Amino acid sequence: MARAATTSDVFNAIAEPRRRQILTLLRDGERAATALSEDLGMSQPGTSKHLRVLREVGLVRDRRAGKQRLYALDASGLRAVHEWSGGFERFWSESFDRLDAYVQELKNERQD
Repeated sequence: MARAATTSDVFNAIAEPRRRQILTLLRDGERAATALSEDLGMSQPGTSKHLRVLREVGLVRDRRAGKQRLYALDASGLRAVHEWSGGFERFWSESFDRLDAYVQELKNERQD
């Protein structure tokens, strides 16, 4: 089965590690593309390509500020990811509950 185009699918867009790094950096606020490039250790054109993909899927918005283009996170675009991953919350909660019970059992054995 063919994958959806990266530029039209949030899941495919965030599958790329550098794009996730960009989103993480933008959580702290608006950043210029040059600053993102420096933090990522990437070329400006490479960073711009990732930013374009993120903008096209609705995860990033941009604005001009003089000669710079500033980028900001648009977390509302992550709603689909949040809703999908939320379906696994019960699984993780149950797993952590079992782990907690096991740790308590080990502590009790050590005390005896």
